[in-house]
Amino acid sequence: MTTLSERISQSAFDGSRLRVVLLLDLHDGAQNQFLEAYEHLRNQVASVPGHISDQLCQSIENPSQWLITSEWESAPPFLAWVNSEEHVETVQPLHSCVRDTRSLRFSVLRETGQTLPVTPEQLKGRLQASPRLGDGVVRHALTFTVKPGTEKKVAKILSGYTSPAARVDDGTRLRRTSLFMHGNRVVRAIEVQGDLLAALRHVARQPEVRAVEEAINPYLEQDRDLNDPDSARMFFTRAALPAVHHVAADGQHHAELKRHALYYAAKEGCGMALARLLAKQDETAADSPDSPIASSTIFQRDDIVVRLVDVNGRLDAHPALALGMSGPRKAATLAKLLAAGEVPTSEKEMARFLADSDMQLITDRSAPPES
Repeated sequence: MTTLSERISQSAFDGSRLRVVLLLDLHDGAQNQFLEAYEHLRNQVASVPGHISDQLCQSIENPSQWLITSEWESAPPFLAWVNSEEHVETVQPLHSCVRDTRSLRFSVLRETGQTLPVTPEQLKGRLQASPRLGDGVVRHALTFTVKPGTEKKVAKILSGYTSPAARVDDGTRLRRTSLFMHGNRVVRAIEVQGDLLAALRHVARQPEVRAVEEAINPYLEQDRDLNDPDSARMFFTRAALPAVHHVAADGQHHAELKRHALYYAAKEGCGMALARLLAKQDETAADSPDSPIASSTIFQRDDIVVRLVDVNGRLDAHPALALGMSGPRKAATLAKLLAAGEVPTSEKEMARFLADSDMQLITDRSAPPES
């Protein structure tokens, strides 16, 4: 039987320390400029809650290749910082120095070389308890808003494009793209087998995708110029909606399932706490053979929380489970974290709340199986 820990393939909530690795390729001759920008960045990061340490390294073989590693008490404080406007502004001076970057995040599972004795109980709170097996799929989302009144035009544009080629390279393949809207907010969730960054770059280069992006430009609330690398980078940095938790139950098959995205507006500063609560609820549901939820992915940035669920049967057949608020205590806790400040209690109110949270599906495309 598959254990719960094995069914959780992505999680920012295991309490373990986090190691962040940033690989950088600098423009020729930009080393000194980069070093000055890093000193400013280092001083800023040192004061961020949850930050422990960082190191800057330069390749002994290629002086243009650099590495920044940082250690954090856990994933949530890092994610809160890296997705903040403060971070966007802090790293801006680095962009003119850097040709290419790649960011990797790891939970600390085991370590050696401890100079001080550490008890098993202390280790339990610092290290990831067991390896996550997962399904080899990386999940990520982007979100942005369009000008009010343009939602139908944008939905038509976003639903009508030709899907890009699924195969990116020998090790990377696009698996699925699901696009939703809630009012004037767009959420695009993607599933990638292999390298997420390679897949995102592959998609951005496809002419059919580029044409769609250009077509919706006039309707975006945040201006962008895709021909300007800095403008495009800034837009997609702000649009990133990371997956913070994914759990899947056993024995469910894709053909039987229907995909929904539920939108939760958190109180100011409560987005991460709300995402954590929903993650715990979905872990409990994954252990129940009666749960209609086959899998759940929670995306969170600031006070935006989106919960993507694959459901067996009707979404409103079990409203409390569908919303992640099963039980009166959980509902009361959820109410404290939502911007609305209250949650429904009766079946009728719950069904209405669920309908209001259920995002409009614009398109859901899965790549055909490889022969």
